[in-house]
Amino acid sequence: MSNNVETTTLAGGCFWCLEAVFDEMKGVTSVESGYSNGHVPNPTYRAVCNGDTGYAEVTRITFDPTVITFRDLLNVFFAIHDPTSLNRQGGDVGTQYRSAIFYHSPEQKEIAEALIKELNAQKIWNSPIVTQVDALKDYYAAEDYHQEYFARNQNQPYCQAVVVPKVAKFRKHYLELLKKQPA
Repeated sequence: MSNNVETTTLAGGCFWCLEAVFDEMKGVTSVESGYSNGHVPNPTYRAVCNGDTGYAEVTRITFDPTVITFRDLLNVFFAIHDPTSLNRQGGDVGTQYRSAIFYHSPEQKEIAEALIKELNAQKIWNSPIVTQVDALKDYYAAEDYHQEYFARNQNQPYCQAVVVPKVAKFRKHYLELLKKQPA
């Protein structure tokens, strides 16, 4: 692996779902759950869940662009959540569950906007993509008990009902992007 790393921050509903998928992706060196682009200092999970902090639940993804491209990350991101649903993912409702790409560079912004335009033109979904593309303003790591939540709580009912299907979809449709290839 090269010394070249890049970071992006993605919001697509519950951060446990995104973290579980991106943890399995080759080229991804770290995934951390957190909160971004709100308006109060040091947000807590409880405050973010109330929906009035402006923060989104996010995953901060560090990756090696010589192994996996930013566009590949975004293709997976768009496949594992509903980018046409404004401020909601399944039963999770509120601006904290919005779909957003918080870019870290002008290049990431350009790639994200171009991909959204392409996907909308392909009419993959019945409605247009509402994913926000905004500069990362701030980031706070979520509390320790949220980190690697799915890895530690796979049998928890929410994980079984919501996270497992997203991980399975990723494994099925992006086999070539898995860190560990099945035997």
